Amino acid sequence: MISIDSVTKRYGERTAIENVSFDIAAGRLTGFVGGNGAGKTTTMRIILGVLSADSGDVRLNGAPVRSDDRRRFGYMPEERGLYPKMKVAEQVAYLGRLRGMSGSAANAATTELLDRLELGPRANDTVESLSLGNQQRAQIAAALVHDPEVLILDEPFSGLDPLAVEVVVGVLQERAAQGVPVLFSSHQLELVERLCDDLVVIADGRIRAKGPKERLRTSHSTLAWDLETPGDAAWLRSRPGIAVREFDGGWARFEADEATAQDVLRDALSRGAVRSFSPYRPTLTEIFKEVVK
Repeated sequence: MISIDSVTKRYGERTAIENVSFDIAAGRLTGFVGGNGAGKTTTMRIILGVLSADSGDVRLNGAPVRSDDRRRFGYMPEERGLYPKMKVAEQVAYLGRLRGMSGSAANAATTELLDRLELGPRANDTVESLSLGNQQRAQIAAALVHDPEVLILDEPFSGLDPLAVEVVVGVLQERAAQGVPVLFSSHQLELVERLCDDLVVIADGRIRAKGPKERLRTSHSTLAWDLETPGDAAWLRSRPGIAVREFDGGWARFEADEATAQDVLRDALSRGAVRSFSPYRPTLTEIFKEVVK
């Protein structure tokens, strides 16, 4: 587990992040979301030792992270970080050797990774000749080639088409299943919601929400319910004890306590078929908008 504890970073009078604390649990995918300039990249760079914190610390399994520990980290920056005129396989294997791998081990890992990322046919092409999406896959391979014990990925899905996203998602899930703590940032909130186990929301340099995804969805839920009937649900508007939030023909979302909601369900059943009835759970996008406003 990686623990970020009360980390603050200032640039002169400007505070980039303040008292940032959260955990990246082993074997779990942690989504790190926030707007531009919120502090995501600064936090990641402090975890990696690229930047030093003004206060607070970063720990690996309870001990302060040392430079030797960070050699076992995998990092993918948001900016392109590969040599454009090197061949893809040559580049990835070279970065593996820089991490202490033997030549044969780096070459074998490179071949396996490029095939897994469906980049094998482009192994002998130069990086600059690749599409942006394939360059992104090559960067992911570079972050993974040395079989890191921790993964820190800044916008790993940027520029990927839907099929490539699924390939990369599969690779990251495999690493998490092996016990690797994975932190990734993304502006694609729907993707984060589908992929992550845990969620950290940052705004203006401060953590606004954090924890297991489902727990956050529950804690930010109101007593709201979704009802769908085959007919017109307009009768809900005049029913006492509820507040209709959204309405569209036979579908409605309304607020009510549980006892009243069950009465509404019985009323709907007495009027005919009910297609669906369930408590409403907010999406990540809705939680994000709520906590950063």
